[in-house]
Amino acid sequence: MKHDSPVTSDKTSIQVIERMMALLDALASYPDPVSLKELATATGLHPSTAHRILNDMVAKRFVDRSEPGTYRLGMRLLELGNVVKSRLNVREAALPYMQTLHRKTQQAVNLSVRQGDEIVYIDRAFSERSGMQVVRAIGGRAPLHLTSIGKLFLSVDDAKLVRSYATRTGLAGNNKNSITDLAKLERELSLVRARGYARDNEELELGVRCMAAGIRDDAGRLIAGLSISAPADRLSDDWLDDLITTTTDISSVLGYRAT
Repeated sequence: MKHDSPVTSDKTSIQVIERMMALLDALASYPDPVSLKELATATGLHPSTAHRILNDMVAKRFVDRSEPGTYRLGMRLLELGNVVKSRLNVREAALPYMQTLHRKTQQAVNLSVRQGDEIVYIDRAFSERSGMQVVRAIGGRAPLHLTSIGKLFLSVDDAKLVRSYATRTGLAGNNKNSITDLAKLERELSLVRARGYARDNEELELGVRCMAAGIRDDAGRLIAGLSISAPADRLSDDWLDDLITTTTDISSVLGYRAT
């Protein structure tokens, strides 16, 4: 009996994979179910070859046979796509967008997440030319109520949780601009909800102002925030649109779709 050599076998396997990918790409280009004849024409495959491979992909749920002789992408692809989304690291997704925003503004751009009653800085795009006197290290922490990103997270908490936060932390302040009164914090959070972004007006560090917008995952959860930090006299409202567009783009990469 004649057996294929390992090299021939590998070549055949690669060829099958290439044909599978060609069929998936072709299916993805059609909004409606596609006939075998159209798929064979689009991929350059012989109809019998296309039919055999499609049958195998139907069996594995990568392709659905919607009606006899017509095909569409299968649910298994959606399942795998959701796994990819769930494992996609927010830092990896955000970094190229942060760098672009930094180039536009020439100011520090910070990515932070919530841990308990604090935010944690997990990445930053900045340069020495930004003029910032205070640059918090990656891994540094700050109270929620003193930071623009922290206010974003507090704004999605209900009133009871905000009161509990105030009780636990005492709303300790860093300087004369810090919000240390619950009623004032609640008014500030109402503004954040109405605007869709948050500000820090020298509340964490004197001489430094920030603006922040939120990043959401495919379930709509607020999972991180992006802020622009600048010397107090240099922060510009002209950057708001770019900031919000940037966080929208990052959220889209993570699978978020606004309703």
